[in-house]
Amino acid sequence: MEQLQFAVPCLFGLEGLAGDELRRMNMENVRVEDRRVLFTGDETALAKANICLRTGERVMLVLAQFQAKSFEELFQGVYRANLEDFIPKDGEFPVKGHCLNSQLMSVPDCQAIIKKAASKRLGERYGLNWLPETGVKFQLHFTILNDQVTLCLDTSGPGLHKRGYRAVGNDAPLHETLAAGMIQLTRYRGREFVWDPFCGSGTIPIEAALIAKNRAPGLNRHFAAESYPWISKEVWDQARQEAKDKEFKGDYRILGSDNDPQCVSLSMANARKAGVADCITFRDGDATKLSLPAQEGILICNPPYGERMMEQHTAQRLYGALGRHLKFANNWKKYIITSEPEFEHYFGCRADKKRKFYNGRIKCDYYMFTDNSRRKK
Repeated sequence: MEQLQFAVPCLFGLEGLAGDELRRMNMENVRVEDRRVLFTGDETALAKANICLRTGERVMLVLAQFQAKSFEELFQGVYRANLEDFIPKDGEFPVKGHCLNSQLMSVPDCQAIIKKAASKRLGERYGLNWLPETGVKFQLHFTILNDQVTLCLDTSGPGLHKRGYRAVGNDAPLHETLAAGMIQLTRYRGREFVWDPFCGSGTIPIEAALIAKNRAPGLNRHFAAESYPWISKEVWDQARQEAKDKEFKGDYRILGSDNDPQCVSLSMANARKAGVADCITFRDGDATKLSLPAQEGILICNPPYGERMMEQHTAQRLYGALGRHLKFANNWKKYIITSEPEFEHYFGCRADKKRKFYNGRIKCDYYMFTDNSRRKK
Protein backbone atom coordinates (compact mmCIF):
# COMPACT_ATOMS: atom_id res chain seq x y z
CA MET A 1 0.00 0.00 0.00
CA GLU A 2 1.19 3.52 -0.75
CA GLN A 3 2.15 5.96 1.99
CA LEU A 4 -0.83 7.27 3.94
CA GLN A 5 -1.23 10.39 6.06
CA PHE A 6 -2.20 9.90 9.70
CA ALA A 7 -3.24 12.32 12.43
CA VAL A 8 -3.07 11.54 16.15
CA PRO A 9 -5.26 13.82 18.30
CA CYS A 10 -3.78 14.47 21.75
CA LEU A 11 -4.80 15.96 25.05
CA PHE A 12 -3.50 19.51 25.46
CA GLY A 13 0.15 19.39 26.50
CA LEU A 14 0.87 15.83 25.33
CA GLU A 15 1.58 16.57 21.66
CA GLY A 16 5.35 16.70 22.04
CA LEU A 17 5.45 13.46 24.00
CA ALA A 18 3.32 11.71 21.38
CA GLY A 19 5.61 13.02 18.66
CA ASP A 20 8.65 11.64 20.49
CA GLU A 21 6.94 8.26 20.80
CA LEU A 22 6.19 8.11 17.07
CA ARG A 23 9.79 9.01 16.23
CA ARG A 24 11.03 6.20 18.48
CA MET A 25 8.73 3.89 16.49
CA ASN A 26 10.57 5.06 13.35
CA MET A 27 7.46 6.64 11.86
CA GLU A 28 8.09 8.95 8.92
CA ASN A 29 7.49 12.69 8.55
CA VAL A 30 6.42 13.20 12.15
CA ARG A 31 5.10 16.74 12.65
CA VAL A 32 3.80 18.10 15.96
CA GLU A 33 0.93 20.57 15.80
CA ASP A 34 -1.53 22.03 18.30
CA ARG A 35 -3.35 19.09 19.93
CA ARG A 36 -2.32 16.61 17.25
CA VAL A 37 0.66 14.90 15.64
CA LEU A 38 0.90 14.01 11.94
CA PHE A 39 2.95 11.20 10.41
CA THR A 40 3.02 9.05 7.28
CA GLY A 41 3.19 5.29 6.82
CA ASP A 42 1.44 2.18 5.55
CA GLU A 43 -0.99 -0.26 7.15
CA THR A 44 1.84 -1.68 9.28
CA ALA A 45 2.48 1.77 10.74
CA LEU A 46 -1.25 2.11 11.39
CA ALA A 47 -1.33 -1.11 13.41
CA LYS A 48 1.89 -0.34 15.28
CA ALA A 49 0.76 3.15 16.29
CA ASN A 50 -2.57 1.87 17.60
CA ILE A 51 -0.98 -0.91 19.63
CA CYS A 52 2.06 0.92 21.00
CA LEU A 53 1.18 4.61 21.39
CA ARG A 54 0.82 5.66 25.05
CA THR A 55 -0.02 9.38 24.86
CA GLY A 56 -2.18 9.74 21.73
CA GLU A 57 -5.98 9.61 21.86
CA ARG A 58 -6.57 7.75 18.60
CA VAL A 59 -5.05 7.14 15.14
CA MET A 60 -6.92 8.85 12.31
CA LEU A 61 -6.34 8.18 8.60
CA VAL A 62 -6.49 11.50 6.77
CA LEU A 63 -8.75 11.19 3.71
CA ALA A 64 -8.86 14.82 2.57
CA GLN A 65 -7.77 18.32 3.53
CA PHE A 66 -9.18 21.42 1.87
CA GLN A 67 -10.63 24.88 2.51
CA ALA A 68 -14.38 25.37 2.76
CA LYS A 69 -16.26 28.57 3.52
CA SER A 70 -19.58 27.37 2.12
CA PHE A 71 -21.60 24.18 2.12
CA GLU A 72 -20.97 23.79 -1.61
CA GLU A 73 -17.20 23.90 -1.07
CA LEU A 74 -17.57 21.38 1.75
CA PHE A 75 -19.61 19.07 -0.46
CA GLN A 76 -17.18 19.24 -3.36
CA GLY A 77 -14.14 18.71 -1.12
CA VAL A 78 -15.58 15.52 0.32
CA TYR A 79 -16.86 14.34 -3.07
CA ARG A 80 -13.33 14.56 -4.51
CA ALA A 81 -11.87 12.28 -1.80
CA ASN A 82 -11.01 8.69 -2.79
CA LEU A 83 -13.40 7.19 -0.26
CA GLU A 84 -13.84 3.98 -2.25
CA ASP A 85 -10.21 3.09 -1.54
CA PHE A 86 -11.14 2.53 2.08
CA ILE A 87 -14.92 2.07 2.39
CA PRO A 88 -16.49 -0.97 0.65
CA LYS A 89 -19.91 -0.84 -0.97
CA ASP A 90 -21.67 -2.30 2.08
CA GLY A 91 -19.65 -0.30 4.63
CA GLU A 92 -21.43 1.77 7.28
CA PHE A 93 -20.01 5.29 7.36
CA PRO A 94 -21.49 7.52 10.10
CA VAL A 95 -20.16 11.08 10.37
CA LYS A 96 -19.21 13.13 13.42
CA GLY A 97 -16.95 16.08 14.07
CA HIS A 98 -16.61 19.65 15.26
CA CYS A 99 -16.14 23.20 13.97
CA LEU A 100 -14.15 26.10 15.41
CA ASN A 101 -13.52 29.66 14.22
CA SER A 102 -14.96 28.99 10.76
CA GLN A 103 -17.67 30.20 8.41
CA LEU A 104 -19.31 26.79 8.79
CA MET A 105 -20.17 26.37 12.47
CA SER A 106 -23.28 24.17 12.47
CA VAL A 107 -22.06 20.64 13.23
CA PRO A 108 -25.38 18.94 12.30
CA ASP A 109 -25.51 20.73 8.94
CA CYS A 110 -21.88 19.85 8.20
CA GLN A 111 -22.55 16.23 9.13
CA ALA A 112 -25.47 16.12 6.69
CA ILE A 113 -23.45 17.68 3.84
CA ILE A 114 -20.50 15.33 4.35
CA LYS A 115 -22.79 12.31 4.52
CA LYS A 116 -24.52 13.38 1.31
CA ALA A 117 -21.24 13.97 -0.54
CA ALA A 118 -19.75 10.66 0.65
CA SER A 119 -22.91 8.80 -0.37
CA LYS A 120 -22.84 10.32 -3.85
CA ARG A 121 -19.14 9.49 -4.31
CA LEU A 122 -19.47 5.89 -3.13
CA GLY A 123 -22.76 5.33 -4.94
CA GLU A 124 -21.27 6.43 -8.25
CA ARG A 125 -18.11 4.37 -7.80
CA TYR A 126 -20.04 1.21 -6.91
CA GLY A 127 -22.91 1.79 -9.37
CA LEU A 128 -25.53 1.90 -6.61
CA ASN A 129 -28.46 4.26 -6.16
CA TRP A 130 -28.76 3.20 -2.53
CA LEU A 131 -25.98 2.17 -0.17
CA PRO A 132 -27.04 -0.61 2.25
CA GLU A 133 -24.50 0.22 5.03
CA THR A 134 -24.97 -3.26 6.48
CA GLY A 135 -21.27 -4.11 6.76
CA VAL A 136 -18.30 -3.02 8.85
CA LYS A 137 -18.41 0.41 10.46
CA PHE A 138 -16.08 3.09 9.03
CA GLN A 139 -16.37 6.12 11.32
CA LEU A 140 -15.78 9.36 9.43
CA HIS A 141 -14.60 12.30 11.50
CA PHE A 142 -14.23 15.90 10.38
CA THR A 143 -12.71 19.02 11.89
CA ILE A 144 -13.23 22.49 10.46
CA LEU A 145 -10.74 24.91 11.97
CA ASN A 146 -10.26 28.40 10.55
CA ASP A 147 -12.15 27.25 7.43
CA GLN A 148 -9.72 24.37 6.87
CA VAL A 149 -11.42 20.98 6.65
CA THR A 150 -9.74 17.73 7.63
CA LEU A 151 -11.73 14.58 6.86
CA CYS A 152 -10.49 11.42 8.57
CA LEU A 153 -11.29 7.77 9.07
CA ASP A 154 -11.03 6.69 12.71
CA THR A 155 -8.93 3.51 12.82
CA SER A 156 -8.95 3.11 16.61
CA GLY A 157 -12.59 2.84 17.62
CA PRO A 158 -12.74 3.47 21.38
CA GLY A 159 -10.05 6.00 22.34
CA LEU A 160 -6.53 4.72 22.93
CA HIS A 161 -6.79 5.70 26.59
CA LYS A 162 -9.17 2.75 26.97
CA ARG A 163 -6.48 0.15 27.53
CA GLY A 164 -8.99 -2.45 28.71
CA TYR A 165 -7.86 -2.77 32.32
CA ARG A 166 -10.12 -0.15 33.87
CA ALA A 167 -13.73 -1.18 33.31
CA VAL A 168 -14.74 0.95 36.27
CA GLY A 169 -12.95 3.79 38.02
CA ASN A 170 -13.19 5.83 41.15
CA ASP A 171 -15.01 9.17 41.34
CA ALA A 172 -12.23 11.16 39.62
CA PRO A 173 -10.23 8.84 37.34
CA LEU A 174 -7.15 10.13 35.56
CA HIS A 175 -6.99 9.66 31.79
CA GLU A 176 -4.61 6.78 31.05
CA THR A 177 -2.89 8.78 28.30
CA LEU A 178 -2.34 11.71 30.68
CA ALA A 179 -0.98 9.39 33.37
CA ALA A 180 1.45 7.89 30.85
CA GLY A 181 2.59 11.36 29.81
CA MET A 182 3.12 12.41 33.43
CA ILE A 183 5.28 9.34 34.01
CA GLN A 184 7.28 9.92 30.83
CA LEU A 185 8.12 13.43 32.05
CA THR A 186 9.77 11.91 35.14
CA ARG A 187 12.14 9.98 32.83
CA TYR A 188 11.26 6.80 34.70
CA ARG A 189 12.76 3.68 33.12
CA GLY A 190 12.00 1.04 35.73
CA ARG A 191 15.01 1.58 37.97
CA GLU A 192 13.71 3.94 40.67
CA PHE A 193 11.12 3.37 43.37
CA VAL A 194 7.78 4.86 42.27
CA TRP A 195 5.07 5.79 44.77
CA ASP A 196 1.58 7.13 44.13
CA PRO A 197 0.08 8.02 47.55
CA PHE A 198 -3.35 8.82 46.03
CA CYS A 199 -3.65 5.82 43.72
CA GLY A 200 -7.45 5.87 43.29
CA SER A 201 -8.20 3.25 40.63
CA GLY A 202 -4.48 2.54 40.13
CA THR A 203 -3.93 4.32 36.81
CA ILE A 204 -0.54 5.88 37.62
CA PRO A 205 1.06 2.73 39.12
CA ILE A 206 -0.33 0.59 36.29
CA GLU A 207 0.93 2.94 33.57
CA ALA A 208 4.30 3.07 35.35
CA ALA A 209 4.46 -0.73 35.31
CA LEU A 210 3.57 -0.85 31.61
CA ILE A 211 6.36 1.65 30.89
CA ALA A 212 8.86 -0.22 33.08
CA LYS A 213 8.09 -3.50 31.29
CA ASN A 214 7.98 -1.73 27.91
CA ARG A 215 4.61 -3.41 27.39
CA ALA A 216 2.51 -1.95 24.58
CA PRO A 217 -0.64 -0.41 26.12
CA GLY A 218 -2.94 -1.64 23.33
CA LEU A 219 -1.69 -5.19 23.27
CA ASN A 220 -4.86 -6.78 24.62
CA ARG A 221 -7.61 -4.71 23.01
CA HIS A 222 -9.40 -4.58 19.67
CA PHE A 223 -9.21 -1.71 17.16
CA ALA A 224 -11.75 -0.62 14.56
CA ALA A 225 -9.30 -1.10 11.68
CA GLU A 226 -8.90 -4.78 12.51
CA SER A 227 -12.24 -5.24 10.74
CA TYR A 228 -11.20 -3.32 7.61
CA PRO A 229 -10.83 -5.60 4.57
CA TRP A 230 -7.75 -3.77 3.28
CA ILE A 231 -5.65 -4.63 6.36
CA SER A 232 -4.81 -8.31 6.79
CA LYS A 233 -4.91 -10.14 10.10
CA GLU A 234 -1.23 -10.97 9.60
CA VAL A 235 -0.34 -7.26 9.85
CA TRP A 236 -1.95 -7.03 13.29
CA ASP A 237 -0.49 -10.37 14.44
CA GLN A 238 2.99 -9.30 13.41
CA ALA A 239 2.68 -5.90 15.11
CA ARG A 240 1.55 -7.53 18.34
CA GLN A 241 4.32 -10.12 18.23
CA GLU A 242 6.97 -7.44 17.64
CA ALA A 243 5.60 -5.51 20.61
CA LYS A 244 5.76 -8.62 22.81
CA ASP A 245 9.34 -9.32 21.72
CA LYS A 246 10.39 -5.89 22.99
CA GLU A 247 9.08 -6.38 26.53
CA PHE A 248 11.51 -6.30 29.46
CA LYS A 249 11.69 -8.62 32.43
CA GLY A 250 12.79 -7.44 35.84
CA ASP A 251 11.92 -6.64 39.43
CA TYR A 252 10.20 -3.28 39.74
CA ARG A 253 9.45 -1.29 42.87
CA ILE A 254 6.09 0.41 42.41
CA LEU A 255 3.73 1.27 45.26
CA GLY A 256 0.18 2.59 45.14
CA SER A 257 -1.53 3.64 48.34
CA ASP A 258 -4.84 5.27 49.23
CA ASN A 259 -6.76 5.97 52.41
CA ASP A 260 -9.87 4.37 50.89
CA PRO A 261 -9.74 0.55 51.10
CA GLN A 262 -12.24 0.27 48.23
CA CYS A 263 -9.85 2.19 45.96
CA VAL A 264 -7.03 -0.14 46.95
CA SER A 265 -9.16 -3.19 46.10
CA LEU A 266 -10.16 -1.63 42.78
CA SER A 267 -6.52 -0.82 41.95
CA MET A 268 -5.49 -4.40 42.63
CA ALA A 269 -8.24 -5.72 40.36
CA ASN A 270 -7.27 -3.32 37.57
CA ALA A 271 -3.58 -4.26 37.88
CA ARG A 272 -4.52 -7.91 37.46
CA LYS A 273 -6.50 -7.07 34.31
CA ALA A 274 -3.49 -5.18 32.96
CA GLY A 275 -1.20 -8.13 33.66
CA VAL A 276 1.13 -6.11 35.92
CA ALA A 277 -0.06 -7.16 39.40
CA ASP A 278 3.32 -8.79 40.02
CA CYS A 279 5.04 -5.41 39.56
CA ILE A 280 2.98 -3.31 41.97
CA THR A 281 2.24 -3.32 45.69
CA PHE A 282 -0.97 -1.68 46.89
CA ARG A 283 -1.77 -0.77 50.49
CA ASP A 284 -4.11 1.32 52.63
CA GLY A 285 -2.70 4.48 54.12
CA ASP A 286 -2.97 8.22 54.64
CA ALA A 287 -0.56 10.04 52.30
CA THR A 288 0.19 12.64 54.99
CA LYS A 289 1.16 10.02 57.58
CA LEU A 290 2.69 7.05 55.75
CA SER A 291 6.42 6.60 56.17
CA LEU A 292 8.49 6.94 53.03
CA PRO A 293 8.70 3.47 51.44
CA ALA A 294 12.33 3.94 50.37
CA GLN A 295 15.29 6.22 50.89
CA GLU A 296 14.82 7.77 47.46
CA GLY A 297 12.50 7.56 44.49
CA ILE A 298 9.81 9.24 42.43
CA LEU A 299 6.55 10.39 44.00
CA ILE A 300 3.89 11.03 41.38
CA CYS A 301 0.25 11.65 42.18
CA ASN A 302 -3.13 13.11 41.33
CA PRO A 303 -4.49 14.29 44.72
CA PRO A 304 -8.08 15.50 45.24
CA TYR A 305 -8.63 18.93 43.68
CA GLY A 306 -11.72 20.17 45.50
CA GLU A 307 -13.75 21.66 42.65
CA ARG A 308 -16.50 22.96 44.99
CA MET A 309 -15.81 25.63 47.60
CA MET A 310 -16.01 23.50 50.75
CA GLU A 311 -14.07 20.71 49.08
CA GLN A 312 -11.46 23.23 47.93
CA HIS A 313 -10.70 24.25 51.51
CA THR A 314 -10.32 20.57 52.42
CA ALA A 315 -7.98 20.04 49.46
CA GLN A 316 -5.90 23.07 50.42
CA ARG A 317 -5.46 21.73 53.94
CA LEU A 318 -4.46 18.37 52.44
CA TYR A 319 -1.78 20.03 50.30
CA GLY A 320 -0.38 21.77 53.36
CA ALA A 321 -0.28 18.55 55.35
CA LEU A 322 1.36 16.73 52.44
CA GLY A 323 4.01 19.43 52.10
CA ARG A 324 4.83 19.27 55.82
CA HIS A 325 4.99 15.48 55.71
CA LEU A 326 7.41 15.55 52.76
CA LYS A 327 9.48 18.41 54.14
CA PHE A 328 12.59 16.30 54.60
CA ALA A 329 12.06 13.89 51.67
CA ASN A 330 15.02 15.47 49.91
CA ASN A 331 15.99 12.32 48.01
CA TRP A 332 12.56 12.05 46.41
CA LYS A 333 11.56 13.74 43.19
CA LYS A 334 7.95 14.85 43.38
CA TYR A 335 5.45 15.25 40.53
CA ILE A 336 1.96 16.46 41.44
CA ILE A 337 -0.96 17.46 39.20
CA THR A 338 -3.74 19.68 40.51
CA SER A 339 -6.14 22.43 39.45
CA GLU A 340 -5.38 24.48 42.58
CA PRO A 341 -3.70 27.71 41.32
CA GLU A 342 -2.08 28.35 44.73
CA PHE A 343 -0.78 24.84 45.20
CA GLU A 344 2.81 25.94 45.78
CA HIS A 345 1.66 28.27 48.56
CA TYR A 346 -0.15 25.50 50.42
CA PHE A 347 2.50 22.86 49.66
CA GLY A 348 5.20 25.16 50.99
CA CYS A 349 7.72 25.48 48.16
CA ARG A 350 8.04 26.38 44.52
CA ALA A 351 8.25 23.79 41.79
CA ASP A 352 11.33 23.63 39.60
CA LYS A 353 9.09 23.31 36.54
CA LYS A 354 5.40 23.51 35.72
CA ARG A 355 3.48 22.18 32.77
CA LYS A 356 -0.13 22.85 31.80
CA PHE A 357 -2.50 19.95 31.16
CA TYR A 358 -6.21 19.25 31.06
CA ASN A 359 -7.54 16.41 33.17
CA GLY A 360 -10.82 15.91 31.37
CA ARG A 361 -12.17 19.45 31.15
CA ILE A 362 -10.30 20.63 34.24
CA LYS A 363 -7.35 22.92 33.63
CA CYS A 364 -4.41 21.73 35.72
CA ASP A 365 -0.76 22.41 36.40
CA TYR A 366 1.79 19.63 36.71
CA TYR A 367 4.26 20.64 39.42
CA MET A 368 7.71 19.09 39.14
CA PHE A 369 10.07 19.20 42.13
CA THR A 370 13.25 17.69 40.76
CA ASP A 371 16.30 19.25 42.42
CA ASN A 372 16.11 17.09 45.57
CA SER A 373 15.83 20.12 47.83
CA ARG A 374 12.90 21.92 49.40
CA ARG A 375 13.06 25.64 48.74
CA LYS A 376 10.92 27.99 50.75
CA LYS A 377 8.80 30.55 48.90
